[in-house]
Amino acid sequence: MIDAGEYRDRFPILRTCTYLINHSLAAMPAAAEQNLLEYARTWRERGIRAWAEGWWEMPVTVGDQLGRILGAPPGSIVMHQNVTIAEAIVLSCFRPDGGRNRIVYEEGNFPSVRYLYQAQPDLEVVAVEDGPAVADAIDERTLLVPISHVLFKNGEIQDVEPIVRRAREAGAHVVLDCYQSAGVVPFDLTELWVDFAVGGSVKWLCGGPGAGWLYVRPDVAERLEPTLVGWQGHARPFAFEPELEYATGARRFLTGTPNVPALYAATAGYDVIEEIGVSRIRERSLGLTQLLIDLCDDAGLQIVSPREPERRGGTVTVSTPDHAACHKELGERGIVCDFRPDPVGGIRLGPHFFNTEDEARHAVSELADIVASGAYEPHVGAATLF
Repeated sequence: MIDAGEYRDRFPILRTCTYLINHSLAAMPAAAEQNLLEYARTWRERGIRAWAEGWWEMPVTVGDQLGRILGAPPGSIVMHQNVTIAEAIVLSCFRPDGGRNRIVYEEGNFPSVRYLYQAQPDLEVVAVEDGPAVADAIDERTLLVPISHVLFKNGEIQDVEPIVRRAREAGAHVVLDCYQSAGVVPFDLTELWVDFAVGGSVKWLCGGPGAGWLYVRPDVAERLEPTLVGWQGHARPFAFEPELEYATGARRFLTGTPNVPALYAATAGYDVIEEIGVSRIRERSLGLTQLLIDLCDDAGLQIVSPREPERRGGTVTVSTPDHAACHKELGERGIVCDFRPDPVGGIRLGPHFFNTEDEARHAVSELADIVASGAYEPHVGAATLF
């Protein structure tokens, strides 16, 4: 069992507030600041030599560290700025035609992913109710199935195995978005046998923004040629050859010059996740989220996220009379969380391994008071971004 007290001093923001928004932007490890200082020192002292001394390889070496966390073989994960770019690179590998141009996903898919496919004039997008309906909707016309491992609004874990199996039968490719699961829900990308997986570091991986990632199953990588490509995807980038020759493996899914400072920052989070282990984090997460559910039940607050441990990600979503207004009042009381609009929205509470039971009790107690007393009412109609 994880003792939160052993790790709290590694996350400075925990000294100033009750931080329960790790499903959106996890608390920054203090080591991230040191890593960024090391980046600045390296740039200052080594200059252009830094490229040959590690910078150029970081999209692969950092990806390999993620591979150890996510069950992916070396060389199968490459780093990008965000999930939208990663999914666009995947999409660029295919030439939709009238016979196979369908995209199938669940209604709960993250909007940025949905927007990418909706914007393609040659694709027919089919959005269905849930995971089982996704599997049912896949047929020989389906090209890609970009689905979420954990749904962002309510934290529900989807059963992806039937979807992957049906996609293989139909000749479609699954793109699994693991943004809401990586670092808090154990999984093995090799065992899942998905064609592609994407994610980022902002959330449970504690790695901050600008460090998205793309996994390509090794046998898939060798037979596809993305058209969204840059010089890092060339077999010999520093030969500056005028014609494209793809690198081998997942390297061919790289684009231009990498986001080096974001990768320096991200490794601080990966280090602590790798040190603790996702299985132990999951055990801690289930304990804290169950406590939140029990406390909400006792306070008469309605839970709209899954109660069953096997279906529950790292987030508990609580229905309120006005989510935005309650969120605003919680923030004024030093409780950092977020909300998502209805339908099936609510206040989202996302404890990580470093949060305590007392923080969970405090957050629910304050939320119950805000709802019961009407303290949220002065904030009704107030606009809020986060």
